[in-house]
Amino acid sequence: MLSLLFQVGLMATFAEASLQIIPGSTITTAGTNQHMQAHGGGIVEVNNVFYLIGENKLAGSAFQSINCYSSTNLVQWTFVNELLTLQSSGDLGPNRVVERPHVLYNDATSTYVMWMHIDDSSYAEARAGVATSSSICGDYTYLGASQPLGFQSRDLNVFKDTDGAGYLLTEDRANGLRIDILSADYLSVVSATYLYAQDYEAPALYKSGSTYFMFASHESGWSPNDNIYCTATSLSGPWSAWADFATAGSNTFSSQTAAVVNINGVVMYMGDRWQSTNLMTSTYVWLPLTISGTTATLHNEVNWILNIAAGTWTTGPSETTPEAESSTNSWAGGARILTCSSCSNASDIGYIGGPSPGTVSTTTTIRIHHNNGDSTQRYANVVTNGVSRAIAFLPTTGGVPGTSTLTVSLNAGTGNTIVFEGYNSGWAPDIDRLMVPVS
Repeated sequence: MLSLLFQVGLMATFAEASLQIIPGSTITTAGTNQHMQAHGGGIVEVNNVFYLIGENKLAGSAFQSINCYSSTNLVQWTFVNELLTLQSSGDLGPNRVVERPHVLYNDATSTYVMWMHIDDSSYAEARAGVATSSSICGDYTYLGASQPLGFQSRDLNVFKDTDGAGYLLTEDRANGLRIDILSADYLSVVSATYLYAQDYEAPALYKSGSTYFMFASHESGWSPNDNIYCTATSLSGPWSAWADFATAGSNTFSSQTAAVVNINGVVMYMGDRWQSTNLMTSTYVWLPLTISGTTATLHNEVNWILNIAAGTWTTGPSETTPEAESSTNSWAGGARILTCSSCSNASDIGYIGGPSPGTVSTTTTIRIHHNNGDSTQRYANVVTNGVSRAIAFLPTTGGVPGTSTLTVSLNAGTGNTIVFEGYNSGWAPDIDRLMVPVS
């Protein structure tokens, strides 16, 4: 086992720390030390804290739980609670489908109301379920499911207008995409507001001034496509023609719409980058969305900085890219350079951790390119200037490196050091290189 040990030292210059949103990266959450499991959901802000509610896909597509995470900066996330959990039978029982949970707060009843897609494993039921709680991340009481107004309901979302009225957005595969108004308590559907007679899914509604923006996806299974939007000054229409909002041919930067939210004046697109062969490895594509008049435009960013207090965002800083296998570094024990055709310089450093504790050392970074040939997450104990934290690394496919993120407190200059160690006697991923912000 000693031949599997290694140690690598890397040095890079770093001027000052910045919290960056990295679209499509692994997000390791405090409280679980695993990749965040809140897929197909959205963000709700309560008292300056942001709560992300979504699907747990850790063990595959069948329902496991609806999870809630909290953050004050949208970069560092902490697991809070399982809002709905697996039951022995019924709608929330084994081998059930519970997808796209979205929450509205009802001011009149002081209640958080969750709507979600409820189905069997063959998607034959097509129903919308509802649950309630007195707190955003508390335990929710499931009230049941139905087909709203007698129509199918698959992908869904919710919308609260400026007058307090609540709406259910729902995909009716037989007829089109629907906007339905909810009852005053948000617990049931009252009547239809509008029907788009097209086969679209993954709806999200956003209001800018007096203009409503409806975002949606074409139907292409788990594969991404060029998502679209249209606008109107009334939810009952007339609505404009549908148009792309991301670069044509980009497949919405390999994502599908989950939500569009306002973060203190910054409009943010939230998308899921689904990995159908291993859904727990699906990642989150969050990007600033520019709205001007009746036009919505989404550009890709490798990394970007959200200043919540100022209500602004900027493109992320440039980066240095120290290589793990550089001759200026050192490694020991059984650590070795491995061939990796898709890696930078066609190689990386492997055999980190294992039953005996091997390590790899480097200076501080935000983005870590890695390879993990397993079907499950690997972990590393990452010690930053003496402070330890477990980081998750999702499986990678075809030898193409994935990206994991690390957010840490850094000192000015070149004195920052990060040590990657094996976690709980397991193997850490192979390390390709680091992307270190220079400002």
